[in-house]
Amino acid sequence: MNSYTVTVATGHQWFAGTDDYIYITLVGTEQCSDKTLLDKPLYDDFERGAVDSYEVKVGQDLGQLVLVKIEKQKYWMQDSWYCRYVTVKTPSGEHVEFPCYRWLVDDKNVVLRDGKARLPQDDENILVKQQRQKELEIRRMTYRWKEWQPGFPMSIDANRHKDLPRDIQFDSEKEVNFVLNYTKAIENLCVNKFMNMFQSSWNDLADFESIFLRIKNTNIEYVMQHWKEDSMFGYQFLNGCNPVLIEKCFKLPDKLPVTHEMVSSSLDRNLTLEQELEAGNIFICDYELLEGVSANCTDLCTQQYLAAPICLLYKNTQNKIVPIAIQLSQTPGKDAPIFLPSDAHYDWLLAKIWVRSSDFQIHQTVTHLLRTHLISEMFAIAMFRQLPAVHPVFKLLLPHVRFTIAINTKAREELICEGGIFDKANGTGGGGHVQLVQKAMKTLTFRSLCFPDMIRMRCMDNNEEMPKYFYRDDGYRVWEATKSFVSDVMCIYYSNDERVQGDGEIQAFVKDVRNFGMQDSDHCGFPKCLNSREELIEYLTVIVFTASAQHAAVNFGQYDWCSWIPNAPATMRKPPPNQKGLATLSLIMESLPDRGRSSWHLGAVWALSQYQENELFLGMYPDEHFTEGRVKAAMEKFRKELAGISESIKIRDEKKRMPYCYLRPDKIPNSVTV
Repeated sequence: MNSYTVTVATGHQWFAGTDDYIYITLVGTEQCSDKTLLDKPLYDDFERGAVDSYEVKVGQDLGQLVLVKIEKQKYWMQDSWYCRYVTVKTPSGEHVEFPCYRWLVDDKNVVLRDGKARLPQDDENILVKQQRQKELEIRRMTYRWKEWQPGFPMSIDANRHKDLPRDIQFDSEKEVNFVLNYTKAIENLCVNKFMNMFQSSWNDLADFESIFLRIKNTNIEYVMQHWKEDSMFGYQFLNGCNPVLIEKCFKLPDKLPVTHEMVSSSLDRNLTLEQELEAGNIFICDYELLEGVSANCTDLCTQQYLAAPICLLYKNTQNKIVPIAIQLSQTPGKDAPIFLPSDAHYDWLLAKIWVRSSDFQIHQTVTHLLRTHLISEMFAIAMFRQLPAVHPVFKLLLPHVRFTIAINTKAREELICEGGIFDKANGTGGGGHVQLVQKAMKTLTFRSLCFPDMIRMRCMDNNEEMPKYFYRDDGYRVWEATKSFVSDVMCIYYSNDERVQGDGEIQAFVKDVRNFGMQDSDHCGFPKCLNSREELIEYLTVIVFTASAQHAAVNFGQYDWCSWIPNAPATMRKPPPNQKGLATLSLIMESLPDRGRSSWHLGAVWALSQYQENELFLGMYPDEHFTEGRVKAAMEKFRKELAGISESIKIRDEKKRMPYCYLRPDKIPNSVTV
């Protein structure tokens, strides 16, 4: 008799253990063992966090061990079991690792490959080829595409979080109950008393400070003190929550008829406006996407208002970005005055508030929801459908799609659905947010997801011309570190371009993203196939960077920048002014969100800015899907490079009154989880 030592590790999550019967079958190139019950009499097997070992006797020579089949059968009450891994010590003394890291639900089984990643063209054994194909067939039936809204990226075919496959659900659904979390946030912030005065206006700008009865930090205090200043207004286009819109302006658009005489008092180089444009000192933010989007008017809201402003910005001799002209409409004319810093105080302040409110709408719906959450989910679904667990790209990407489908499903269930939380406080609630995503999808391209290209497209890549653009500078470093890591891993398996071209699974993955996820959009530029190793590396870098760094950059600063409501109004209750000289403090207070919507807004940005419990940050890969030493060495190199970036950012930020830490690697989660 040949004796195999089988070691089984159970997960550490709540309810990971099981009392059900667990059976194992060892499959070799020559034979397979009998189905064997793993059981120790008088001993509780498969408890949460346990690592149990068993002897499996086999009468015949199995040959090379290639598969392990784990089966779970009901004992007295059905429960789920999370298996981390199985290791087998063969009679010859060889240790073979079989990563699992998945749930076994009901009377189900799972077939595991050993931990060495393999491309499909490298599998020669008929058993493993058949198992590879069977795994994908099951996955495609389990992970199905669905159009949640016309014109959106395709999402998962599940209406509720509990309908998702168990492997991609949150460990505890209670952790992602938006209604519960926002209610708790409001209670934690001690603002629940305002909920009883839902449509009661504030009396003065200073009254907004009364919301902060408990949680305030130095960043928020600095914003509260300086938000009216033009330099603070301009700084946010570089390093605030939405640092992706500002672009260099070389020629004024016809729809913004600004003249030199209008802005000459704001220019400090003794140059004309035309000369400043040629010198590269003029920048623009255009909120054209908001044109024609329906403003919120649900049963819970009186009529709200939106604008589609154009903001002209100037880099002065102090290298500060300041606004020099604001038009609150896309159509010039007598009803669309161009507001200037030289105007009356409240006219200029109200115009800036309108820009900040418009920026908030684009940030939440396009920059955050569409370009990180929905895009990451699209990549995740295609990955599950087209890549088996043994594929190196599956192993690489899995940590970076962790809980993403779950958080998006929960958002569609409670947050952005009809009558959801989004409708309670946001100017684009009640359907406007859907229109905004649909419009943004018409201009979304693959190249705009490549960080260096996105910066270059806006002509913001020159450090000397635009210093202190920390989003750009830190983003470059994290992008390059991520790309280097992806390259190190992929070059282990793809020795040349022909290996990429011959990988039918990776080509199917890319095709699924383009044809189904992006609904075969002609303009999007998502590749239909990958022809080189360099193309594969860039493609995977986009996926990892979008899910980790890009999401962190536009998500975790929300409480810092958006909790001071006049700096980021989620809605406006009066229409944008169509002439100068009418703005007063009273009009501003009547335009800004009322007490109830302010409370919902504050609770939302606080909850969205919190990390998940037991968050995994960039470079942390506790689940060992890869077993090869070369990959583990690449991971360690990645972690060291990220640690160096983190340390340099910490040193830089020690001297800053308002540190920029959103792209500090030790604060970047691996995936979109909130």
